[in-house]
Amino acid sequence: MAQIRGTAGYNLGMNNQFSSQRSSEATSDPSPLDQIREQTSKIEDWLTTIGEPLKPYLPAIGRFLIVVTFIEDAIRIITQWNDQLTYLRDFRHIPWGITHLFLIYNIVTMSVCSTLVIIRRYGEYAVGGLLSVVVVQALGYGLIFDITFFLRNLSVIGGLLMVLGDSFVKKSRVFAGLPTIDEKDKKMYIQLGGRVLLIFLFIGFIFAGEWSIWRVLVSLIGFVACVMVVVGFKAKLSAIILVLLLSVFNVLVNNFWALHNSHPHKDFAKYDFFQILSIMGGLLLLVNMGPGQLSVDEKKKVY
Repeated sequence: MAQIRGTAGYNLGMNNQFSSQRSSEATSDPSPLDQIREQTSKIEDWLTTIGEPLKPYLPAIGRFLIVVTFIEDAIRIITQWNDQLTYLRDFRHIPWGITHLFLIYNIVTMSVCSTLVIIRRYGEYAVGGLLSVVVVQALGYGLIFDITFFLRNLSVIGGLLMVLGDSFVKKSRVFAGLPTIDEKDKKMYIQLGGRVLLIFLFIGFIFAGEWSIWRVLVSLIGFVACVMVVVGFKAKLSAIILVLLLSVFNVLVNNFWALHNSHPHKDFAKYDFFQILSIMGGLLLLVNMGPGQLSVDEKKKVY
């Protein structure tokens, strides 16, 4: 009996050892999700290496692109002053004197606030002024119920929120010591709001225009990248993908320079071109700053 018990114990020990080896081998095999993470990390490292020379200039490029649509709009109002007055008076039925005040307010606010954003001064006031322009123009030009205009301006607002988040980063660096709890909370929620709003342009792109195989493919890639930006998972890589997609789309579709000056869609294409540049600027600031604390990427660092 002792021999039987000993043999049984030996066999049981061998079985346990074999089972533990099998379980360790099973756990050592990477899951599909781990493989995806490994590949995306390699791509991120490769893109980081390529973009290293641009990294010091990325915040400045992002801020300039965000306000470029406002700069172009101010120039357009100045160069088309009489046409703007006629449209507001005859089609929007705004009294003659108020039309002048409306246009002057837009020119001054866009010019001054855009300059402040570029030089990174008084970020809260600059963003507040540009946000007021978005609202005033939506009401003044009667575009508040235009779904395409609405979605694109939500994305522009998202870019402005990224500028606001960037201004909190500057505050924490300028003043000695750690930023206050209120500043941390503001920055955290502002970055989340900016990430969510930035993707609305792509939502408008998905539901506008004629469908084709190319459009379906781009929409699927863009949709996945948008979801990853919102939840903050591989947010920098996703933002880079969206920047590349929007760059190609902007050059191919909104090529206003190829249209004749009398072409009826030239001004629309030009407006869309600079608006998309502004949204790309917000995405570049996201690449530079990261998604913030309310994101999967940041939670992974904690756990």
